[in-house]
Amino acid sequence: MAIRGVASSREDMTLEEFKEWLKQFDADGDGRISRNELREALRRRGRRFTTLRSGRALRHADKNNSGFLDDSEIENLVAFAQKDLGMKVSTW
Repeated sequence: MAIRGVASSREDMTLEEFKEWLKQFDADGDGRISRNELREALRRRGRRFTTLRSGRALRHADKNNSGFLDDSEIENLVAFAQKDLGMKVSTW
């Protein structure tokens, strides 16, 4: 499956495509996204200040304060990505 939006932050992605894109950065395969994994994802999208942004994104989306994003918190990350990172993620 080709994932739109990997090369350019201005392209649209569906929620499922966003989840699949993010899973690429789950380096240890534990099913969760750490701050470092999120930082790498943002860096690959050409973002600047990735350490700062990944920390803010994690704090915003990590509702159980585990330090990781699991599947149930991805929608929180989507809201942050749309508002603060200019990414466009649709639910369909």
